[in-house]
Amino acid sequence: MFNAQYFKTFITLVETGSFTHTAHKLEMTQPGVSQHIRKLEHYLDKTLLRRHGRRFTLTEAGRRAYDYAIRLFAEHEQFRHGLDDESLSSGDCRIASPSSIGLMFYPFALGYQQVNTGLTINYNFAFNAEIVQDVLAGRHDLGIVTDITRHPDLEYELWHHEPLCLVVPADFRGNSINELLSLGFLNYFNGVNNASQVLRDNYPAEFRSISYFPQKGYTNDVAVVLDAVARGLGFTVVSRAVLETSPWQRQVQEVPLSVPVYESLYVLTRRGAELPRRYRQLLDEFREQRRNALYGYEAPADMYGHETPAEGSNA
Repeated sequence: MFNAQYFKTFITLVETGSFTHTAHKLEMTQPGVSQHIRKLEHYLDKTLLRRHGRRFTLTEAGRRAYDYAIRLFAEHEQFRHGLDDESLSSGDCRIASPSSIGLMFYPFALGYQQVNTGLTINYNFAFNAEIVQDVLAGRHDLGIVTDITRHPDLEYELWHHEPLCLVVPADFRGNSINELLSLGFLNYFNGVNNASQVLRDNYPAEFRSISYFPQKGYTNDVAVVLDAVARGLGFTVVSRAVLETSPWQRQVQEVPLSVPVYESLYVLTRRGAELPRRYRQLLDEFREQRRNALYGYEAPADMYGHETPAEGSNA
């Protein structure tokens, strides 16, 4: 029968190198220590120690059993601390988001984990529909999405607005609708929505529909769409987080917009779920850092004023 105490005795014996010291440290008798080791060997059906008088060496099975026992107790401690929903520095963080924000948020979360070593960041890059299904199924505690899907078991909270950028090749000199038409549009998942919003707000008299623009290519990964722009194949519209993290940002240029346009980002959770405090701190610290980087210490006053929460959400 599995007994964690036998593994704990074995770990202590290996680390002290002495039956006597192990018995003293664990407040046991020396015969009791020997009995634990014999029972562990019987359970594993392997010899773990080779005794040389009062000394011993580990067999190959003993070395592997020791490595396993260390992992076992480390995972146990992580699990135990992870049950504390009030802990800010320990436990799992199971998060999913689109690449448009994940390219920046995931590295931030990893840095956060480096400071708070009791945390484990489990991050999945996915599209909105997949994120919704994963949160409903309990595979993620929290999703970040760019639109709202009405569902009685879901709650949404408006979290952040990321600026959208009209991006063209570095040598492109135009900025009119006709010049963009001649250049052509490079699409990605959600690219049509973002481009339509930016062009509608900034070219209200000329813009009719993105369908009038020749589509010069498509990728399902927004992280690489700027590669095509850098090669002069067309223009696109991406969030500033994508532009700032792109390896091609020096091979493209951003067209200044007279009317700023933003991608809305929502925090998605199961209705009634109590999100551990570690999630809220992680979200709040990233948003504060991002706002400071974009606007200084104050975001534009009207940025969040135009947002209307959807029915069934708590945004």
